[in-house]
Amino acid sequence: MSDLARTLALSASGMQAQASRLRHVSENIANADTPGYHRKLVSFAEEIEAGRRTGRVETGPVMLDDSALARIYDPSHPLADETGHYDGSNVDLVVEIADAREAQRSYEANLRMFDQARQMQSALIELLRR
Repeated sequence: MSDLARTLALSASGMQAQASRLRHVSENIANADTPGYHRKLVSFAEEIEAGRRTGRVETGPVMLDDSALARIYDPSHPLADETGHYDGSNVDLVVEIADAREAQRSYEANLRMFDQARQMQSALIELLRR
């Protein structure tokens, strides 16, 4: 595989990983008020092919955040126990928004790298035509 094609594959895997991360961050934000919801965490790992590192990124298994759920006092809530409390979620919107911005910026960086490699490949083909 040529270096330019390898670069395209590298940046495409980075974009795919960050898109997955953004999807899970969006799910966390959407479920921030869902009782008993545990925040989802995405892990990344370097792809290994035939025992060698490829440099590409792949998403690992989605894990649930084990931190304690917020205890919310609302005696009128249908899930409230005899003390009037129920378990909320462990999603912190500030953390999720920061994660979303980081994933967006990483996605954009990979997109710029992909575009640069594509432009270089097009310029090389144009030079070879002359």
